[in-house]
Amino acid sequence: MSSEHHESLGADMGSEEFRAALQRVGEWVAAYRERVGGMPVLSRVRPGEVGAGIPDAAPREGEPVEAWLADLDRLVVPGLTHWNHPGFMAYFGISGSGPGILGELVAAAFNVNGMLWKTSPALTEVEQAVLRWLASALGLPSDWFAMIADTASTSTLVALAAAREAAGVAVRERGLAGSRPLVMYCSEEAHSSVDKAGIVLGVGLENVRRIPSDSDFRMRVDLLDAAIRDDLAVGRMPFAVVATVGTTSATAVDPVPAIADACRRHGLWLHVDAAYAGSAAIAPEFRWLLEGCERADSLVTNPHKWLFTPIDCSVLYTRRPEVFRAALSLVPEYLRTDVGEVVDLMDYSFQLGRRFRALKLWWVFRHFGVDGIAERIREHCRLARTLAEWIDAEPGMERLAPVTTSVVCFRLRPHGVDDEGELERANRAALDAVNASGEVFLSHTKLKGRFCLRAAIGNLQTGETQVRRAFELTRGAAGAGLV
Repeated sequence: MSSEHHESLGADMGSEEFRAALQRVGEWVAAYRERVGGMPVLSRVRPGEVGAGIPDAAPREGEPVEAWLADLDRLVVPGLTHWNHPGFMAYFGISGSGPGILGELVAAAFNVNGMLWKTSPALTEVEQAVLRWLASALGLPSDWFAMIADTASTSTLVALAAAREAAGVAVRERGLAGSRPLVMYCSEEAHSSVDKAGIVLGVGLENVRRIPSDSDFRMRVDLLDAAIRDDLAVGRMPFAVVATVGTTSATAVDPVPAIADACRRHGLWLHVDAAYAGSAAIAPEFRWLLEGCERADSLVTNPHKWLFTPIDCSVLYTRRPEVFRAALSLVPEYLRTDVGEVVDLMDYSFQLGRRFRALKLWWVFRHFGVDGIAERIREHCRLARTLAEWIDAEPGMERLAPVTTSVVCFRLRPHGVDDEGELERANRAALDAVNASGEVFLSHTKLKGRFCLRAAIGNLQTGETQVRRAFELTRGAAGAGLV
């Protein structure tokens, strides 16, 4: 066996082979983006169908890229719910834009780990710079510390771990044994990630207080204040409040200034979940959404929800980075460096490994510009208002929540039908019929116990044609005798 053959046994894909494969894959991706609007938006495969098409064992010898791409078309694409489809309106739009996809590709090619500044200085410094861009675009304080996590669930968990540290509980050394019961607060409309954080942090679901909301689904601060006082009176330890800017169901905006006042009165950490609606503040007319947030101890917003950045990219801001370090920094000998005053991102979270997520966000800003992003967000909000106007003018349909940004909550409400159980059955049937069309994909939620349909507009390719079609299909489901 020749020495050249020996060397090839441990080698990567050759340079020319890689260039050819990159071109083939790039062409496939570009073609997919062009044709995605003609596919059924919601996958129609049965459970286990995709897995059944994959051999039980990996191939003994390598296969050409043509075989990989053939299986994308044969197995993977039919098993996708297409989040980049212009008719996708089920959840907060994760619109993987062209510049974002290109940034993801380059980040994968670099394959660096930013756990320490030293392990990839560019990752840390680009991330810090781009997150200052984002803070400026949103009108947030420019001196806040920021870092990127995978999702808002992680960002919220890390923020509440810092809040627990700030409360003076010696969890780091002794755990929760012997401490007074910790209590944290959020709206009844807050995301389930708050409850999960309570589970992971040892707070327990019984001590996550969900405060009732008002008629517009915003946290009632008078009831928050009363709950805090009640817990203090019986010896519990309130330590954090989570306010939401853009709740998952109705995109309601909690009264952050009043909540900040309550946190100041009682000495509690204020974390703001602006995962979805925070991005809208890039448009000046929506800057009101973040009013009072400059008083928060921490805030999360997700560029992968409404800033056209491929998942995953969640940004966590804080004005108290030293508390994060106190709670989470742990430096074993093998991670010690002789570098001076730098940011080692591992010190601010439980995560060690870090992808170069900032690169795709950097390129999104550089392609669209702040004004271009604002224009697109503004258009999504216009489309939502237009849909709301059609619903409000349509007999037999009703809107169930204010349209704050780009989400509309509504239902079929035929004349003379008042029973909530009957209305729910009818609207579930209508939702199934709409989604079975393959043209659009809507989701559902419940608001104050009332089942409703939910249209979230946020994809770059979604226009008035798709929104009109969603309205017509829903109205048509009623006309088909479903209600």
